[in-house]
Amino acid sequence: MRKPAVLAALAASALSLGACSTVVETVRGPELAPIGYPAQLVPVTQTYQAAPQPRSASANSLWRTGARAFFGDQRARNIGDILTVSIRIDDRAQTSNTTNRSRTNDITGGVTNFFGLENSLGRAFPGGFDPQALVGVEGSSNANGTGSVSRAERVDLTIAAVVTDILSNGNLVIQGRQEVRTNRELRELTVAGIVRPEDISSANTIAHTQIAEARISYGGRGDISRVQATPAAQSLVERFSPF
Repeated sequence: MRKPAVLAALAASALSLGACSTVVETVRGPELAPIGYPAQLVPVTQTYQAAPQPRSASANSLWRTGARAFFGDQRARNIGDILTVSIRIDDRAQTSNTTNRSRTNDITGGVTNFFGLENSLGRAFPGGFDPQALVGVEGSSNANGTGSVSRAERVDLTIAAVVTDILSNGNLVIQGRQEVRTNRELRELTVAGIVRPEDISSANTIAHTQIAEARISYGGRGDISRVQATPAAQSLVERFSPF
């Protein structure tokens, strides 16, 4: 008997805390998230690796063995390094479909002899019994459908991401989060994915098209977003309405 009461109390406290958070955000506006290591976007094991020791120069040469440039390579390659992600999305899609379906069924069945019982059925239905047309089924259905999609998206943003993990094949897992607050509106931009070290340019930048398993989110919260959003009761009615 005590366990349900405890669970009910915990649920009530969680609801009250959520309500208080919503009320505070409504009065004061959205608050910025604390700065921290971006481990929530892609849950990975955070294992830091020691920086490799610089190799000595070859005999009678200023170049180090295996070096890719005369100066040190400033591109991100270790956990904790920062690189710039350029997000330039300009997509357009237009689709139009038309469907027309028609079907007609006609089935007739009869019994000529059935152990002499057809005569008994004739006496039971003297008005219109016909053994040759004992069963008859007819049906027809028609369906017409038309659909079209016209969509255009354009996003041009830049964000700094952090290398959070190095896979066994050398690919880098990156995560980045950016928040900008203007008056009472907070805009959030998050990016996460897997990149190849070879795709990172000499300026330590990479395009979003070169990120595998890319997860890009751009949105916000605040007074404007709250007014533009559909009320919760209306959303529930539209989602579960059978009509």
